Amino acid sequence: MSADDCQDGAAGVYRSSPTGPRVMPPQAPQGGAPPPEASRRWVGGHPSQGLFRPSFWSVTIFALLLSGIGIRAYRDLSRPDAWDYWRETYVSASMTASVIPAIDIDGSGQSRRALAISGRIGPASAGWFRDQLDKAHLSNGDVVLLSSKGGSMDQAGIMGETIRARGLATAVGTADMSGRVRASSCASACVLVYAGGKPRYGIKGAMLGVHRFTWKEPIDNPVAEAQRMQGMVLGYMTDMGVSSAIVEAMSQTAEIRWLSQQQALAMNLVTTPVDPR
Repeated sequence: MSADDCQDGAAGVYRSSPTGPRVMPPQAPQGGAPPPEASRRWVGGHPSQGLFRPSFWSVTIFALLLSGIGIRAYRDLSRPDAWDYWRETYVSASMTASVIPAIDIDGSGQSRRALAISGRIGPASAGWFRDQLDKAHLSNGDVVLLSSKGGSMDQAGIMGETIRARGLATAVGTADMSGRVRASSCASACVLVYAGGKPRYGIKGAMLGVHRFTWKEPIDNPVAEAQRMQGMVLGYMTDMGVSSAIVEAMSQTAEIRWLSQQQALAMNLVTTPVDPR
């Protein structure tokens, strides 16, 4: 029998190979294990028409991870300051600001640009304050006018350091757009902002109030925390050139203690008294 007869007799089962003898072409498997693709579980029939069905454990692990993230987020947002920070950052700031093109705060006849800020110092006030300074385009020697009952001590310290880094002066007061300055009040954490100025103008009739700092939330060791905070305030005030006597004045009362101008001068809290008449 010829090779052609053998090929024809087998109904074309064999075919010639370009590099060797005739070989059997690939055929579909008959029975046995299905191909790897068939072992997967698909939703919707054919693999091209459905979605891969995840295993029970993968779903469980994903749910646990998601719940862990949710719990941590809830704990963070459940803190009162977290909601205040979110509101101040994205909704409405707790302080307001206005730019005064020119004021003669010390009666020297030299006009200075000023930024007047007022309101409660909130948990996001430091970032807000930097933005306001950038928009106001204050330069070295310009003035920040303060009018506030206080608020966050940490934010106030950052605001004071920002004032010092930019070479700005501070005063407790307000001003209209004509540049006329009026005395105001600055208490509690606001005093830390005021201390950042160089010089620190003491407008006649302006009020500076200090008191012992307190906490909104309960803490484990109030005595240790009070000592830590007192040390921090002492270090800050010393860096700003204010006498350590101010820390003693703060620690003596939980209520606001308004300093006379003579007391503020003796502590070097006020460096330049002025009478804007």
